[in-house]
Amino acid sequence: MNSVKLIGHVGREINVKEFDGGKVATFSLATNESYINKNKEEVKNTAWHSIVAWGQLAQRCETLLEKGKMVSVEGKLSYRQYQNKDNQTVRVTEIVAFKVEEANKNQEVKA
Repeated sequence: MNSVKLIGHVGREINVKEFDGGKVATFSLATNESYINKNKEEVKNTAWHSIVAWGQLAQRCETLLEKGKMVSVEGKLSYRQYQNKDNQTVRVTEIVAFKVEEANKNQEVKA
């Protein structure tokens, strides 16, 4: 089963494009984790994820999301590739969202 659930902060303003079949919204999501290393120091890591939402969900994201807002995203991992202008293969990993909701601090998971 290809399923992903992330809770994090929107990293930049949402980008929405319209086309004949509807809308597509893209945004970045920052997730944070921390741990204590062998020197008893807290180490914090931030991972950045590319999120894509289509149709009515894209429209909802357009009104719900803003930079810095904490959200919960459920979806699936998607891999694609394309040739850039220099004829090089570019590989892209993104999360195709099925559900995007406002989150609160209590939903953050600590490792």
